Amino acid sequence: MKISATIIACDEERRIARAIESLRCSDEIIVVDSGSVDRTTEIAAQLGARVIESPWQGYARQKNLAAEKAEHDWILSIDADEALSEALEGEIWQLKKSGPDFDAYTVPRMAQYLGRWILHSGWHPDRKVRLYDRRKAHWVGDFVHESVKVEGRVGELKSSLLHFTCDSLSEHLKTMDRYTTLAAQELAARKQRISWTRMMTDPPWTFFRSYVLQRGFLDGFEGLVIAYMAALYNFVKYAKARNMS
Repeated sequence: MKISATIIACDEERRIARAIESLRCSDEIIVVDSGSVDRTTEIAAQLGARVIESPWQGYARQKNLAAEKAEHDWILSIDADEALSEALEGEIWQLKKSGPDFDAYTVPRMAQYLGRWILHSGWHPDRKVRLYDRRKAHWVGDFVHESVKVEGRVGELKSSLLHFTCDSLSEHLKTMDRYTTLAAQELAARKQRISWTRMMTDPPWTFFRSYVLQRGFLDGFEGLVIAYMAALYNFVKYAKARNMS
């Protein structure tokens, strides 16, 4: 079992080294860059990654392109703001030795937000398919929230993929602006009607679900911020979608 690790990136010089250095269990590393103006491609190349330049096509298409360019059929896909934990790396090494029993594997993600590891708030375990046989799986999703569609059996790895999210509230707000625009474009493309009732009720429900039902209060101040920002995300997404219609 040989594995090609793939990363899509743009202006990720602060984080790309951590991601690449965590991929020692892979047999090659491919970075598909969509026009970085910082040192992302230079750092990636210095660390032994094969860098491919490609204009931005959307998250799913960009990740499928990375998989298509790989030498091996098994793909380990991570984002530039992620890294394998030592335990997950060891688990993948063991899988390579024993051979796969499934066509794809999900991994739990553990996110760091404002310097704190988040264990509740609906953010954990946040399982995602990240290791897959490209002959049986591919990325889908036109705008945002891309995912791997598997035509076969899916297994589970136990150890965490580390997700280093926002270091500051200003960074979170900037990220939210980009993602709410993509989410609104998706709603507009589906011609989905956004009612006033939905705009008024979804945000407070989102806050209640994250902070109370998903026990965000156990994540301290950061859990409160996550719940509030999740509510704000929904409101802004709907407002942008109505403005586009």
